[in-house]
Amino acid sequence: MSKKTDSNIYTILFAIAMVIVVGGLLAFTASALRPRIDNNERLEKQQNILYAMGVNANDESSAIFVSTDEAPELFSKYITKQLVIQGDDVTEDPEAYLIDVKKEQTSAKAGNKRRLPLFVGTKDGQTFYIAPIRGKGLWDAIWAYVAMDANMVVQGAYFDHKGETAGLGANIKQRYFMDDFIGESLMSNGSFKGITVAKGNNDPKNIEKNDNEVDAIAGATITGDGVSAMIKSELRQYVSYFKTLK
Repeated sequence: MSKKTDSNIYTILFAIAMVIVVGGLLAFTASALRPRIDNNERLEKQQNILYAMGVNANDESSAIFVSTDEAPELFSKYITKQLVIQGDDVTEDPEAYLIDVKKEQTSAKAGNKRRLPLFVGTKDGQTFYIAPIRGKGLWDAIWAYVAMDANMVVQGAYFDHKGETAGLGANIKQRYFMDDFIGESLMSNGSFKGITVAKGNNDPKNIEKNDNEVDAIAGATITGDGVSAMIKSELRQYVSYFKTLK
């Protein structure tokens, strides 16, 4: 075997060894970071749920979460029950907030019975029912936490997105858009109707609360349509539970 061949073999073996070492380091790093990532996700979900029911640090115009230091204690204080709805079965689960809505949607498409998390909170003598929902915007996923009363009238909401256009569809997480949903009913004449993000709503200050509509964001028609579809398809699944509250 020539020296050149030996050199090539050593080079290949060295490259393979480096790939193994680097792969091992990346795997170790990912494993080491996983607990921190999991904890951050827990805190963010708690903040989202609390925000929807009005436990936040908002100023006059900005949407501001309670701090991550405060979130666990406030979550325990204000969230009195965590429910899992699966068909006609309703059970309590102290970690229902960790249910992955995306995975449940995928599982339901495969023919499985979906688990629907619902969080019951109490603040200033009022009871809130907060549902996490997920849909599709213009470019990628959108999601929300919607707080309702026993009649499915929205009491608060938090919207977010993965990749909507800055200054357009991304504005679903701005106060002026989210606050418009407060007071809007998801029902109409005893039947579920949802809430439509309407371009021709002609009610920019959202004074009319019995029309099942909020004003659209200029230049974000497809994102708005995604919000409307998400609300209708996702929250419709909770109607049977709310009927038991009557």
